[in-house]
Amino acid sequence: MDIESKISFRLKNLGEYVFFGVAEAKKQALNSGKDVIDLGGGNPDLAPHPKIVETLKKEADDPENHRHPVYEGLPELRKAVARWMKRRFDVDPDPDSEVLILLGSKEGLALVSWAFLDPRDVALVPDPAYPPFKRGVMLAGGKPVLVPLLKKNRWLPDFDEIKREDVSEAKLLFLNYPNNPTGALADREFLQRAVDFAKENEIIICQDMAYSEITFDGIKSESILTVDGAKDCSLEFFSFSKTFGMTGWRLGFVVGNKKLIDALKQVEVNVHSGAFHLLQKAACVALSLEEKEIDVARLTYQQRRDILVKGLKELGWEVEAPKGGIFVWAKIPYRMDSKNMANLLIEKAGVVTTPGVGLGPSGEGYLRFSLIVDEVRLKKVVDRLKSLKL
Repeated sequence: MDIESKISFRLKNLGEYVFFGVAEAKKQALNSGKDVIDLGGGNPDLAPHPKIVETLKKEADDPENHRHPVYEGLPELRKAVARWMKRRFDVDPDPDSEVLILLGSKEGLALVSWAFLDPRDVALVPDPAYPPFKRGVMLAGGKPVLVPLLKKNRWLPDFDEIKREDVSEAKLLFLNYPNNPTGALADREFLQRAVDFAKENEIIICQDMAYSEITFDGIKSESILTVDGAKDCSLEFFSFSKTFGMTGWRLGFVVGNKKLIDALKQVEVNVHSGAFHLLQKAACVALSLEEKEIDVARLTYQQRRDILVKGLKELGWEVEAPKGGIFVWAKIPYRMDSKNMANLLIEKAGVVTTPGVGLGPSGEGYLRFSLIVDEVRLKKVVDRLKSLKL
């Protein structure tokens, strides 16, 4: 049988997932005996708070926790999410109808297209961006229309530059602030502009807030749900991975309009049976942590940011200190495209990065460095780049 002919066009059309390619390049470098410093992924090295892990261990002894999970998430976790949203953003969602627990925010952001897009429907996707936005649209049979994020616009989309025919056909708009990969934040004025644009054109906003608590220099991110009219048209996705060091647990949540939540829930219940109850009960503890305990992660990433940004600038890279997130977005100072530059750094310096073009065509000319190793290793990265003769 010709297996290749049986594979769906949607899957063939996706192309290689950038982080799979990065992982393969890293594997080859390790196999060759190199000391590899991996700054390619979004896989934090910070461990969960001991209280979270203790709860996980304790709950493992309860046989009831090993039965089928609750589809939409445990009531106690949804209530904990609602309390956290109120405390953090002064947003007061109904835990029964406006909160849904996810198997990680990535899963929710990929499946949301299945809830709202029919074949050839348009979704507006930032460029560069986290790949599952675009790839989820494509797997649902939709049409992603890329909206460039440019330095001159503070890495915010310019809604006036989107073609009117694309706007008229769009059902979804993806946003992500604090931004991956640029580290930009969205102020309240922009969030209001986004909501006004969405309501005027009857578009659903999907705001990825995976890095909501990883912000620097005393600045805090803002929830789009605090903006006038946002509750009518918005979903906001959160992750336990970055803030709480629970990356491998695959747990997140989405908050927003109850009809939108219900539609996404219908997809979720047909795809999986909910998140493991052990993880959910430990997540309740995570959401109850005091601000000072979250500050430890913020300060760690800020110190790492400062080391890498300073080192890259001294080497002639054009780079801004990110305002949030766990990445540094750096313009390549050589006549080399991002894939070749990333490959060269692996081969010659043993440093893994993400080529900007893998995050979208507007990312060409940039590399994304992740702040996922300690300060000693980051200083080694700078030293290795300094030793390259380019």
